[in-house]
This record gives sequence, C-alpha cells and structure tokens, in this order.
Amino acid sequence: MTIKAGNIRKGMYILFKNAPYQVTKTDFMSPGKGSALMRVKLKSVLATGTTDFTFKSQENVEQVEVSSKQMQYLYQDGDELVFMDGGTFEQMTVPVDLVGEQRKLLKEELSVYILMFDEKPIGVRLPDKVTLVVAHAEDADGGNTVGQARKMVELETGHSLLAPLFVKTGDSLIIDTATMSYFSRA
Repeated sequence: MTIKAGNIRKGMYILFKNAPYQVTKTDFMSPGKGSALMRVKLKSVLATGTTDFTFKSQENVEQVEVSSKQMQYLYQDGDELVFMDGGTFEQMTVPVDLVGEQRKLLKEELSVYILMFDEKPIGVRLPDKVTLVVAHAEDADGGNTVGQARKMVELETGHSLLAPLFVKTGDSLIIDTATMSYFSRA
C-alpha cells in the first residue's frame, strides 16, 4: 500500500531501500519556502541498526503489511526462544535478539504477539503489563530517605529492578514491559 510521506506515523512499517523498516520517530517540518518535509528515524527489521532519512511530504512511500500471531512462550534454547500456537500447537523459534532486553520479563506460558513479515518473525510484542513473583528481596533499612524509598529485588525470571521498601520475597508484582520497571503489587 502506497502512502504519502507526510502521513508516516511512529510504529508504522515501511519499505526503505527494498527492506522493511519500523518508524521509531517522526518530525514534520514545514520551512518558510519550498515543500514540507518528514524526517524519520527508521529501525531495520531484518538487520540491527537505525537510520535517519528525510522525505518530501508528497513523496510516495510503500507501507509494509506486518501481521501478528498470538503465541505462548515456552522456553529458551540457546540463542533462540521457542513459542507455541495455543490452537494448533505449532511451535516457532525466534532469535533472542528480536526480543532485546524484554526477554528478561518472559516466563513460561506468557501470551505474546509475534510480528511477522513474509512469514518470518521480525519482532515480539509483550503485553503492556506482566505479573511476576519476587524471587529475592533484601530486608528494608529505614535510614535517611528523600522521596520514594526503593530497593533492588530479583524477579523469578532473573531480572532485577527497583521496588518500594514494603516488597518482600514471594510477593507478586505488576511490571510495566515498556519501561521494565515496577508498576504495582498484584
């Protein structure tokens, strides 16, 4: 599907130099004279790295269709993560690199969306919030605190983060997957 560059939005997938890219940032500029421009930051879907490019707002850009498939996380096998379709029991492996830091929030049976392009996985989208159990939390020290007092806790997946002093080992916490930080107690 072809769109005008002036209509590019963050989160879209476009074809750039014959490869799919995700738009991570847009900046519309309308100089006093001349045509309007759309500056975009693009993240490569098939390789690592980002690039900046400026389109004329009336330029045609090919928008890429990216589908998503809901699957359950099963386990990590070396450099790959294994997911299963709950309906067909079909399994799919996804390189760990596609998940990035968020892999530290994956636990068995977590339902995620696998993003697909040309029948190949290009990314994994976790739910906005996940609930994880605290595997280890130090006892809180009263001490001198300014603002919100926090301490490091380790989750069942091995990820460590800052949480309020009242959090104890065994508590269930709701974690914001976008920031990978404490949201609330479950």
